[in-house]
Amino acid sequence: MDDARLKSASDSELLTIYPNRGAVPSDLWASLVERAHDGIDILVYAGLFLWDTYPDLPSILTEKARSGIAVRLLLGDPSSNAVLSRGVEEGIGDAIAARIRISLTYLSAVASIPGTELRLHSTTLYNSLYRFDNDLLVNTHAFGAPAAQSPVLHLRRVSGGRLFSHYLSSFDRVWNVAVDSTTTSIHDGATRLL
Repeated sequence: MDDARLKSASDSELLTIYPNRGAVPSDLWASLVERAHDGIDILVYAGLFLWDTYPDLPSILTEKARSGIAVRLLLGDPSSNAVLSRGVEEGIGDAIAARIRISLTYLSAVASIPGTELRLHSTTLYNSLYRFDNDLLVNTHAFGAPAAQSPVLHLRRVSGGRLFSHYLSSFDRVWNVAVDSTTTSIHDGATRLL
């Protein structure tokens, strides 16, 4: 594909940019989850806003998995240096680790459903990623700022485009180095392999 066609396809992938995560319409999150029929991928440290805003989301993810939809969830390992560093950078100490533990509690039942996989990662989180079939929300991160204050790109997969596949490849790289949550135990603020 020549450069002009590649640029045009990639430009077409970007549907909109939201100035911060709170500017993403709440009905968009809900509709993307509801419409998903192939796969849902979430890469975050805690993602607590999802479970707090949509308390039925764990049940919906369970239903999706039971209907044959692949659900892959990547949360930060609360005992990792990457999570600790992010808390220091944001000036909130171990609050991110605590938020991850709360998310893991909310998702404990989901993780046991066939078709759902929950893994813990200890990577630097450059972007939080939320994929629902061919739609992808990319919550960019800026040093020292909470994810909620950073812009969100809404991308849609377009034949010949490179943005969607670029971010999905990033998700897959983290997925491949993450640890299956069923092999870990969260106890007294530490994550240990069983």
